[in-house]
Amino acid sequence: MVLDSHPLVARASSDDENSPSLSSLVTVLIPSLIIAVVMVLGFIILRKRFRRMYMPRTYIGYLKPWQRSPDTPTGAWNWILSMYKIPDTYVLQHHSMDAYLMLRFLKLCSVILFVGCCITFPILWPVNATGGGTGKELDLLSISNISSDSAGRYFAHCFVAWIFIAFVFFMVTREHLYYINLRQAYLFSPAYASRISSRTVLFTAVTPDLLQKEKVRTMFGRDKVKNVWIASDTKELEEKVKERDSAAMKLEGAETKLIIMANKARNKALKKQGSAENPETEIGDGQFDDESGSTAARWVEAKNRPTHRLKMLIGKKVDTINWARSEIERLSPEIEELQAKHRAGEVKLVSSIFVEFYHQADAQASYQSVAHNLPLHMSPRYIGLDPTQVIWSNLRIKWWERLGRHAATITFICAMIIFWAIPTAVVGAISNIDSLTDMVPFLKFIDSVPNWIKGVITGLLPTILMSVLIALVPIIMRLMAKWGGDPSMAAVELTVQNWFFAFQVVQVFLVVTLASAATSVVTKIIDDPSQAATLLATKIPKAANFYISYIILQGLSFSAGALLQIVPLILGKVLGRILDGTPRKMYVRWASLAGLGWGTVYPIFTLLTVIAITYSCIAPLVMGFGAIGLYLFYFAYRYNILYVSNASIDTQGRCYTRALQQLTVGCYLSMVCLIGLFAMGSGANQLAVGPLVLMIIFLIFVILYHLSMNSAMEPLLNYLPKNLEAEEEALLAADRNTISKSTSEDLQVQTGSTDAPRDSGINVDNGVGNVDSAEKGLTGTSAEPKPNFLTKFLRPDKYANYQQLRKLVPTADPTTYPTEAERDAYCHPSITSQPPLLWVPRDALGVSSQEVAHTMRVIPITDEDAYLDENCKIRWNEEKGQPPIYEEKIAY
Repeated sequence: MVLDSHPLVARASSDDENSPSLSSLVTVLIPSLIIAVVMVLGFIILRKRFRRMYMPRTYIGYLKPWQRSPDTPTGAWNWILSMYKIPDTYVLQHHSMDAYLMLRFLKLCSVILFVGCCITFPILWPVNATGGGTGKELDLLSISNISSDSAGRYFAHCFVAWIFIAFVFFMVTREHLYYINLRQAYLFSPAYASRISSRTVLFTAVTPDLLQKEKVRTMFGRDKVKNVWIASDTKELEEKVKERDSAAMKLEGAETKLIIMANKARNKALKKQGSAENPETEIGDGQFDDESGSTAARWVEAKNRPTHRLKMLIGKKVDTINWARSEIERLSPEIEELQAKHRAGEVKLVSSIFVEFYHQADAQASYQSVAHNLPLHMSPRYIGLDPTQVIWSNLRIKWWERLGRHAATITFICAMIIFWAIPTAVVGAISNIDSLTDMVPFLKFIDSVPNWIKGVITGLLPTILMSVLIALVPIIMRLMAKWGGDPSMAAVELTVQNWFFAFQVVQVFLVVTLASAATSVVTKIIDDPSQAATLLATKIPKAANFYISYIILQGLSFSAGALLQIVPLILGKVLGRILDGTPRKMYVRWASLAGLGWGTVYPIFTLLTVIAITYSCIAPLVMGFGAIGLYLFYFAYRYNILYVSNASIDTQGRCYTRALQQLTVGCYLSMVCLIGLFAMGSGANQLAVGPLVLMIIFLIFVILYHLSMNSAMEPLLNYLPKNLEAEEEALLAADRNTISKSTSEDLQVQTGSTDAPRDSGINVDNGVGNVDSAEKGLTGTSAEPKPNFLTKFLRPDKYANYQQLRKLVPTADPTTYPTEAERDAYCHPSITSQPPLLWVPRDALGVSSQEVAHTMRVIPITDEDAYLDENCKIRWNEEKGQPPIYEEKIAY
């Protein structure tokens, strides 16, 4: 979905001479619609059969009951109505804030574009259609149809742009306020505020003299600090743990393979003898020889036991089971010794510390304060980090190294964004092999190959290479973000979101629009910055129909593909049969829900919206298709978030505000293009000077407003305000009062009492306690009239404020932790790592019983809840949902 438009660059460039007509648009719409219909029908048929693939969140065992979605019907269409009965806020309460805000963003974008259509279509279509130009069919509806003699009509575009861009910025501002209040309500909720992560601050670039727990406690207050974890150099320990775990997985695989081999050999022998003997009788009373592997040895010769080489191809071949047991036995005491040293602090320390406070308020105070007198020391700092998402290798980075890495990554990404057109051009050249062989003589031999081979080179090979290029972009960006020093996976996603959006704007929008390489575009603008507006103004109107086709393709095909998920379905079934040779692998594949990479998902939809906003007053029809396409994506992702996917990375919704800021890029591109168009028009007709001046004034006003808005919002996006701490306590007390009052009233009803209780100053609405005007210290107790839609929309400060949005967040008791989990929360995983529990299938022959007994001496192992069927296929109890290797996920 990143570079799939590039094979059409030639088409975009041909727009200069021959703009695509309505018929060319239909040629894109009809095939895309047919493909989408086929995919949706396939989804409807397959979802009945493959429940695990299309509705796992309704039943999968490792999800807690409150995390699951309601069952959905399996009929042809009734699932749609069932899905829409569930409000979006259900996702907030049962999934995650990130998932909820993702849906809100898609709905927001479709609403912005729909309102944009309502604003622009009635005014600009007639103005453009009667503009006196030479445009035909769809081009009649764009600004390119206005002739130089009709330049006075630009006033319409100017004022419509004022209205629409003002509306976009109003929505961006409104959603910032909504997010701020939602974030505050979410973070102040008892369940979240009591989490260790909400009370723990990570300080990086800590000076050596402060790498002492007592000094840290003294610095932040002994009565405030609960725990201090100082990061240490765990390289040696990590390697040993990795070796032990690798040996453990080899042992598990070999044990399973041996069990299957023995049972297959036995079944084959019985079949050959024509014996009807019951296999169960061979188990006897469960007794076996003490010699390791003696039960399997009856059916598997020693030379056929599982083996592997210690080094690939050239290493010594060893018996895997015996080698793994001895390796685990050797490594376990070494690991325990190193773990004890790390716990005692008798190792090299690195320049990062985690400080846990007793209360969230104290953690916020330390997070918001300046921790050190030297620049870049004990900074940057982070709060709300889930220990499972920490990138531990980046905690050792010093301040000067962080600066160098940051500069290097930014330079690399900028170069990548600009020069990525080169490999894309090479792929495009391969598709036109005849021209390529004329330019590159040593490739002439391709002309003589059989036609079917040439067809593969020109047809299939470019498609595969383009797919590889598309897949490489987010992979490279994530690797660079990690190397650049981001300390958590959430921080990586936020960095990737910025980079990927910039990449898409340049490579998918500007390069294709201008129909030239990014290098030439950048060179022209650097040589003469004043050309930027003119260059965009000349090219963008001519590419309007191209982007209508692009949005149709994205909106129909890719949204339907997101529902069908045909590639994951095929890969899951095929790879599952090939690779899943142990109960553990089968369970992991069954229990692993598809995740969403926020850093790469958001930019795709942000770009579509930016394109539509850019064309809002230039070719308004683009917005119409954009609104439909984005709503189709909302529909598909709503289904997936409710029933299929899971959010493994928690950014606390920060990707949402990044995407909101990125939407404004469309506004700026639109204004710059209009300024360029008006400037060109003013050269032929003085009537265009007025719109030109007005748009420049409006651009300056928008920039000033944007800067002011960001300045006002930024602190609230990062920090929690002090005044809400006391207000939250009052609201919680009011909630407890309401519950107590309700309980008392219930008892009175049950006992027949009719005495009315005294007014407590609290109004109860649907079981949720709300503080009324008396609680707030205001006079009067009369209820305010119910607001209408317009009032609620225009007053988010009142109707989407903290008090209102706290009703939407999950209500749960404060989080509690086992002693060990609380003590070791921010220890490196290798310091607390224990040998994994191995899991093998139980068999009728009794091989698993013997292997479990002997392996248990060196590492925990079990054969519960997994077995071999009569065909020696592994089966495990899916209905139970939580096998022996299941570990409860701790809500840090």
